[in-house]
Amino acid sequence: MSAKRPQDLVFTLYGEYLLHRNEPIWVGSLISLLHPFGLSEGAVRTVLSRMARKGWLDGQRMGRNSFYDLAPKGRRLLEEGEQRILHPSWDGPWDGSWFLLAYSIPEDVRHLRDRLRDRLAWLGFGSLGNGLWISPHDVEQEVQALAEQLGIAQHLECFRAQRVGRDRPEALVDRCWDLPGVNERYADFTRHWRPELARCETGIRSGDVTAEECFTLRFDLIHEFRAFPLEDPYLPRSLLPERWHGGAATELFHTLHNLLEGPAVVHVDEHRAVVLLPQQRERLVELADHRPVQRSCDLEAVAVIVFLLDDVHESLDLARLRTHQHAGGLGPVPGIAGLR
Repeated sequence: MSAKRPQDLVFTLYGEYLLHRNEPIWVGSLISLLHPFGLSEGAVRTVLSRMARKGWLDGQRMGRNSFYDLAPKGRRLLEEGEQRILHPSWDGPWDGSWFLLAYSIPEDVRHLRDRLRDRLAWLGFGSLGNGLWISPHDVEQEVQALAEQLGIAQHLECFRAQRVGRDRPEALVDRCWDLPGVNERYADFTRHWRPELARCETGIRSGDVTAEECFTLRFDLIHEFRAFPLEDPYLPRSLLPERWHGGAATELFHTLHNLLEGPAVVHVDEHRAVVLLPQQRERLVELADHRPVQRSCDLEAVAVIVFLLDDVHESLDLARLRTHQHAGGLGPVPGIAGLR
């Protein structure tokens, strides 16, 4: 398995666990969560700052603490990736028509040409050569949005055709996509991960597979599987080889991905920390001490408290609450260990 780049690890963490929470996360939590993948504190801070400068993340400070949330640009990227990886549409009927795209981009903006090629591959296009790309899918809206985003609409021509040259559909597929190679990689994926699925199905129930292991294993799983949308054009079934391994690999991925989710989310929640709003801090004291709030408490000294916040009901789960014990201040929570 290829080494994971720090930026890829951060994107995976946000995409898998933080995309739909809509709240910033403390940099200390990010450092703790990324530590199992070999990233030092300095490396995490560096990649977070770099991603903020590129517009992927939104950095903010609350007192002396730094927090990062997804910026709109990063959120759009992850939402698109989530749709492409977790909910691809590759098994619908095909009407036999092709969508073709031709481009002629000046040399002085060749970087836009490179970005266009990458995005066309992501959308499942295959190259016929000489700036001509082809897809069996109706992707007109996606191409229009891409052209506007890159500012190259004037350099593109799009059209549909029932037939492309004299080639049969099967010959076009062989010419434009390496389906045998993709099919073999799907088979390799299945051979590697099927034993892991069996191990986790019993290990999670018995406790032999820990929440942290589920978290790291899920990273490896998504890291390996997300390469397929760049390789697999998700052709209609009528254009696929007879023994296509993509379906079995995708089913295996979803089964294991879902199986690992619960324990992995528990692990993430145990490492998350946020700054409580004033009203949340007051409510915390009421719940913890079972007495009215003592406003003389040194609550600002407890600026960051690890807790689990129910996103729907906005209620505190005291089973996961850890806090300091301050003499004359914030009292102990019965049955809750001190802050690690």
